[in-house]
Amino acid sequence: MALVTSDQILNPAREGGYAVGAFNTSNLEISQAIFEAAAELDAPIIVATSESAIKYAGYANLSIIIRHLADYYGVKAALHLDHGKDLDVVVKCLRNGWTSVMIDASKQPYEQNIATTSEVVKIAHMAGVPVEAELGRLAGIEDAVKVAEREALLTDPDQAAEFVERTGCDFLAVAIGTSHGAYKFKGEPRIDHDRLTAIAKKVSIPLVLHGASSVPHDVLERASKFGAKLPGAKGVPEEAISEAVRRGISKINIDTDLRLAFTGAVRQIVAEKPEVFDPRKIIGEAREAIKEVVRRKVELFGSQGKAR
Repeated sequence: MALVTSDQILNPAREGGYAVGAFNTSNLEISQAIFEAAAELDAPIIVATSESAIKYAGYANLSIIIRHLADYYGVKAALHLDHGKDLDVVVKCLRNGWTSVMIDASKQPYEQNIATTSEVVKIAHMAGVPVEAELGRLAGIEDAVKVAEREALLTDPDQAAEFVERTGCDFLAVAIGTSHGAYKFKGEPRIDHDRLTAIAKKVSIPLVLHGASSVPHDVLERASKFGAKLPGAKGVPEEAISEAVRRGISKINIDTDLRLAFTGAVRQIVAEKPEVFDPRKIIGEAREAIKEVVRRKVELFGSQGKAR
């Protein structure tokens, strides 16, 4: 199946009350794992590439790999630029066949965020490609955070409605207490689901949750058992993710959990089978570990069987 634009995936998700995983990739094996899991579960997917992943693998290589896999597996998929901050990168993605882009100007002042996002929307829409924008700052929120500091970080529902109207963006990434990486919280996590409900009532486009890796205990334990040093790693509880989907999240970004799965599998085979020097046997194990994580996420988000 040819790649589709992300609105063809996310608008049905919003209407159907489920979420679609946006899984980050930077090479062939991670991409294969994502597509194999999606094909087995008949799930739509968004394959996300960061600016650093593009620098690592190259525009053409990633585009060719993802397009081929979508056709080979018959999966309904979009190729997405994740956290694009450079307009030049956005344009190069559009020219190389990306079917979805994100402009992240969330660290800019509000009016500048609107101006930057609006410019990207104008360019991308001319190419028939939808745009994701971000409002608010991703930072794990805990009980110790003062109210004023918390309000400054999280997405304001009224401002979100104004932002969407003024920019014309197609999807909005919101800040409700999640954070990037494996170390999201020092204490107990606090996800502001009530804020999400308020945003969903005021905004009529699909909402996106970044920083949503759950750092599964079994995946973390495997990596740590074979030498990974990840003390204090903590993610978003799966029940909090499920609640976010129920309250209006349509797209959920997953990267850290895939990296942890890859790391654990590689460390295990290197430790247990030191005689192995065939990269295919080492990375092949990592591919299977990533595939299992993707399967679990698809089922958690409720997107299995939703590709048709």
